[in-house]
Amino acid sequence: MSDASDFIRADVSPSGPGCADCEKIGSWWLHLRRCAFCGHIGCCDDSLHKHGTTHAHTSGHRVIQSFEPGEDWFWDFGTETAFDGPALAPPRSHPLTQTTPGPAERVPADWEEQLAGNA
Repeated sequence: MSDASDFIRADVSPSGPGCADCEKIGSWWLHLRRCAFCGHIGCCDDSLHKHGTTHAHTSGHRVIQSFEPGEDWFWDFGTETAFDGPALAPPRSHPLTQTTPGPAERVPADWEEQLAGNA
C-alpha cells in the first residue's frame, strides 16, 4: 500500500471557500475538509451530504485535511488514521467570516434536527 505522503501535494490550492459539491446543488454544510491531493473542498461526515468522504472514495485521493480555522489535522482513509502533515498551500481554512454551519443564507432554522436525522 502507498504511503500517505503519496497522496499529498502541498503546492495545490483549495478549490474554494466552501464545499464545491454543496455549492452546485445549493446546499449547506457543517464543517469542511480539503483533499490533500487536488484541493477539492468537501463537507464533513457530520454534514448532510458527506462530500469530502465521497470525493476521497470516488477519486482515490485518500488523504484529507480539516479546512476549519485553527485545525490542521490530516486523515488517511486508506489506513483510517489521523496524522500531522505538511503545511498546504494557502488559504488553509475557510474565511473566518464564513459561518459554521454555512453559508449562513442557506442554513435552515432546523439544521440541528436535520443533522440528527442524518446520523
